[in-house]
Amino acid sequence: MLVIVSDLHLVDGTCTQPVSAAAFQQFADRLNELAVSASWRGDQTYRPLEAMDILLLGDIIDPLHSLRWLEEPNASIRPWSDSQSPAFADKLHLITQAILQNNLASVKVLHDLSQGKLIHLLPSDRRGHIAFDTRERIPVKIRLHYMVGNHDWYYHLPGSRFNAIRQEIITTLGLANTNSPFPHQVSESTTLQNLLGSYNVFARHGDIFDAFNYDPRHGRDFATIGDAFAIEVGNRFTYEVARLMGAEVLPGVLKGLGELANVRPTLLVPVWISSQLRQYQVPALAQRKIKSIWDDLCRQFLKLDIVREADQRFKFDAVDALEALLGLTRITSFKTMDQVVTWVRDKFNSGHLNFARNVLQEKHFLDKTAQFFVYGHTHFHEVVPLDSQLAPGRQPFNQVYFNTGTWHTYYDLAVNKPAEQKFIPYQVLSYAAFFMGDQRGGRRFETWSGAFSG
Repeated sequence: MLVIVSDLHLVDGTCTQPVSAAAFQQFADRLNELAVSASWRGDQTYRPLEAMDILLLGDIIDPLHSLRWLEEPNASIRPWSDSQSPAFADKLHLITQAILQNNLASVKVLHDLSQGKLIHLLPSDRRGHIAFDTRERIPVKIRLHYMVGNHDWYYHLPGSRFNAIRQEIITTLGLANTNSPFPHQVSESTTLQNLLGSYNVFARHGDIFDAFNYDPRHGRDFATIGDAFAIEVGNRFTYEVARLMGAEVLPGVLKGLGELANVRPTLLVPVWISSQLRQYQVPALAQRKIKSIWDDLCRQFLKLDIVREADQRFKFDAVDALEALLGLTRITSFKTMDQVVTWVRDKFNSGHLNFARNVLQEKHFLDKTAQFFVYGHTHFHEVVPLDSQLAPGRQPFNQVYFNTGTWHTYYDLAVNKPAEQKFIPYQVLSYAAFFMGDQRGGRRFETWSGAFSG
């Protein structure tokens, strides 16, 4: 059995909070149920599953959303600094350790899974049924594999310093990876090629289809304008409000502003800011100061070398789109932004990216060497039929796209009277599972997506 998850976004807690450890325990419970189900075979007999593979498909550990980029030591280091400098590796190591420490209970679940401590099956009896009248339990061997996305691309960097950081992650999470660069593409790992091929699955994080978070001119070992926006605007905004305004702003306001990374769709970040100012009845003068901080950060962001270098002359690109959006927020107040909320929702729907059409250009789709295509990145769980071919006397060859969604806390804008800026928080959890041979009675795949209150 193969299970794929992505976009867990484990953070150090300085900007936003990760999904709770309860989600990881719920995942372990679901895995146990899946293992029992997969042990029932196509001939209606029960044979305990021996092993399971779990693929962590990128954006698992998230160093990007950390205020430690802005603080000493090495306060000038950014993801777009020289990645081969010792200071860069030191900063990454510091943030990685903080993330692991902030998520002890969560990563312990992953580690315990890899050690065979959480998934145990009853043996079968002579009739091929579950033997309930025994204390014997059979541990299921679980192998955890890590691929990187756009929030954890640092672990794809070569070099001995990064090998040491990766080894710490491997030890803490119980990964089956070696401490060489974690793969970004399946083609970089023979182990993953063989594993996914045995299930007729092709997988990638999906960041390569997002111009804000992947630059094909540089590849995955370089930062993007998405990294720069997250740190210099998203992360820094709350930091600067606290630093420059101090007691003028209530702690509740700062806590609310710190959740910018969890607002969906992202275009509604200014509306979230406005909602927090309204909820806590921030005085008009303080609101103007906060708006001035936002405007200054937007101006400084657009002047960054990484942003200007990414701008392509005579072509409307991701930088131009950001300039247009940030220009709109600079010339209007947060209150005025309320008036365009409904338009934004109608124009951009829920703000989700859909990558299903990108699959149609994948080599494995065109040459029919894979049936199931799994991406992450969008945070939007999907199952999309792609194609089906019939051959005389054979089962249909169905090709299907899956998105593994995310494990995250969302603050989603309510549909009713959106201009009133009512955001509802909830936690989401999703995964995709694939079965081999006669596992799960011959079923090929199964997905699950759930939500629970925070």
